[in-house]
Amino acid sequence: MIRLVPTILSALLLAAHFLREGHTALVVLCLLLPLLLVPGHRTLVRLLQATFVLGSVEWLRTLAQMVQLRWATDEPWIRLSLILGAVVAFTLLTAWWLQRWPLRDGTASDSQDA
Repeated sequence: MIRLVPTILSALLLAAHFLREGHTALVVLCLLLPLLLVPGHRTLVRLLQATFVLGSVEWLRTLAQMVQLRWATDEPWIRLSLILGAVVAFTLLTAWWLQRWPLRDGTASDSQDA
């Protein structure tokens, strides 16, 4: 159960981001992401990893936009950069963490098929 925490937190962060942007369908999809781990199929785990990598790219895009806005209005931007940078790192670490997710056949997802 504790192994699900990073996945759930990353999915919730992405859902909150898309909720702020008004993308309800993406919010629902993000909230359903952790369910991809239930079957334990390698393809679904890889899909979840790819989703979190793309989510990190979205966070970087948002970071760039918000810093640009802060610069234009001469507002502080360093704390914003640190916080969103931490979110990017956490989301990427979650994708990496899933590399060790146990699959239905009892192996970790990074083991080689012989």
